[in-house]
Amino acid sequence: MNTHSITEAMRAQDRRHFLPPEVAPDHELDAPLPIGFGQTNSQPSTVAAMLALLEPFPAMRALDVGSGSGWTSAILGELGGPEASVFAVELVPELVERSRSAIRQPWVHVRRAEPGVLGLPALGPFDRILVSAMADDLPTELADQLAPGGILVAPWAGVMHRVRRTDDGVEITDHGRYRFVPLIHTRF
Repeated sequence: MNTHSITEAMRAQDRRHFLPPEVAPDHELDAPLPIGFGQTNSQPSTVAAMLALLEPFPAMRALDVGSGSGWTSAILGELGGPEASVFAVELVPELVERSRSAIRQPWVHVRRAEPGVLGLPALGPFDRILVSAMADDLPTELADQLAPGGILVAPWAGVMHRVRRTDDGVEITDHGRYRFVPLIHTRF
């Protein structure tokens, strides 16, 4: 997947449609924007960098953890196309409902995260997993949901990481320092 395709997918899924009315006029800012409940819609340049690391492809099975406004889920749906299955999980019920109403692709499914459970282990394995919230360390529960050759992109301990499932386990690479809201899976 080249950067041009990611850029086009991001344009096709206009950020302003995934933002609360009070911040929608700021949709073109390259900055995280508040979406309520202590959560943010990620900075577009960060989203593009994460998607480039993720290497999405047509017809993939993808999981978007901490999907928030649903914007990254819709972008993954755009990149995967109608043959893809994209699952989004979010813990905040109001954000789940808001993103369900914003996403127009029937192959993108938004679910309320089960408290205490990361991802959707019953629906795995996934070819691609995107995490848009900061964990303390490698979210092994999510790495375990990767299909062989699958890729997980997630920030933890202040650094963006790319995890690829191999025959021998996982291969992890670092990709710079980032700030995100904390990865939560036990409240609401």
